Amino acid sequence: MNPAGEPWNYESVQALLSLAREGIPVSVISLKLKRPVTEVRAKLNDLGVTPAAEV
Repeated sequence: MNPAGEPWNYESVQALLSLAREGIPVSVISLKLKRPVTEVRAKLNDLGVTPAAEV
């Protein structure tokens, strides 16, 4: 996966959307995609996707 700060590629965005649709919390998505939580939240916001609530 891409390290933090790298641009989002198609595969990363698809993985992000898939995880978000499964209801995975942002903190877990961040770990899986190896990106900072703030970066994951920002990309979800750009895509108009509401993240799952943290448990």
